[in-house]
Amino acid sequence: MTNREELNIALIGFGTVGSGVARILSTQAENIAVRAGRPVRLRRVVVRDLCKSREHLPADVTVSTDLQDVISDPEIQLAVQLIGGTDPAFDYMTRLLAAGKDVVTANKALLYLHGETLFRQASDQQRTIGFEAAVAGGIPIVSAVTQALTGNQILSLEAILNGTSNFILTHMLDDDKTYDDVLKEAQSLGYAEADPAMDVDGTDAAQKLSILTQLAFSTRVPLESFVKQGIDGLELLDLQVASDLGYKIKLLATSRLNDDQLEMSVQPTLIRADREIAKTDGADNIVAVRGDAVGMTRFSGAGAGQLPTASAVVADIIDYATGRTAVTFESVLRTLAQPDRTVQPPGELSRRCYLRFTVDDRPHVLADVADVLGRNGISISSVHQEETSDDSAARNGSARLVIMTHRTTEGNLRAADKEIGQLSSIQGTSIRLPVAD
Repeated sequence: MTNREELNIALIGFGTVGSGVARILSTQAENIAVRAGRPVRLRRVVVRDLCKSREHLPADVTVSTDLQDVISDPEIQLAVQLIGGTDPAFDYMTRLLAAGKDVVTANKALLYLHGETLFRQASDQQRTIGFEAAVAGGIPIVSAVTQALTGNQILSLEAILNGTSNFILTHMLDDDKTYDDVLKEAQSLGYAEADPAMDVDGTDAAQKLSILTQLAFSTRVPLESFVKQGIDGLELLDLQVASDLGYKIKLLATSRLNDDQLEMSVQPTLIRADREIAKTDGADNIVAVRGDAVGMTRFSGAGAGQLPTASAVVADIIDYATGRTAVTFESVLRTLAQPDRTVQPPGELSRRCYLRFTVDDRPHVLADVADVLGRNGISISSVHQEETSDDSAARNGSARLVIMTHRTTEGNLRAADKEIGQLSSIQGTSIRLPVAD
């Protein structure tokens, strides 16, 4: 280890991840000092409630409720911003950068919404922002895309980026439980928030995909510019039918070059059960990156949780201590300054699809549905029809109709959705999911 002066840091927020960071800094202090080339000292912590008990917090750390205590301390070189949301996180980040502090953050929503502004401010003030923990928790995907794979033109990203959704889908199928039952279980185990909306409606995964797409393809794509669909409309039936057909359903985030356009989507997707991405179960994440030189590489592991996320934060702290962040952040800024690529309109997405309907059990229903599909340029690959098993549906004389299509466009499917929804033979809500090739 060198004799360079110690690195003094502050934690802004001391929740689950903050406690994990303090734990790693304390228990691995000697190893961290060797890897960082100097001691790393947690000097200050900013919290909302001074009375709350806190684990793994060294006795010599000053705890306060005022960010100004960090801003005005000339010995604090690096602030680790670990509060969620965008308010007051954005204000805190701008104030820290303006005060000459470099920043590490795990806040994905903040970077999605305000990353361009924050990166520009950091560049103007010759500061840096480390953000490995903002995407996929403990999986080092940001460093892979911005450092290890920079000798490649990245061709595609295919990922499971939300552990909550993956946990729910896994245990619905494995434990034969409904969506509502597994969601409650996920909340009790800490895998899902009390309000899980951003996880289950696809927003969390879509924000992470947008960040990775900006790093991989030098293009910022807002959520409204690509197809986003969550898992909250799925039933156990869909997972079981998919399994019978040789597939698993995963909330798949995809970004790929297609004729020099970016094709993007976040949707529950049928994936062949023997593929690695389909085998990624529980709360784990996986990111498959295809480069023109390296081919396919896969990064998988814990995409969330106290210590996995804290691990990524501490790695950013060490990178800053060694000077690596100053080099890599400049490279990121140059990448983000490149011209945007064209984003393929959502209606032009071309995939095979799984369609599931509950229909009246009477003649000509299949013919009516097939007619709508045919008139909208959708070719049928296979049809599976059976009587529904629940008593209420059986009394109503209904049947389950599952159709697998050949490749078609999202625009064709949307047009067909409207027509099929007007058929008198259709009962309840229909489900449409893409099938990954």
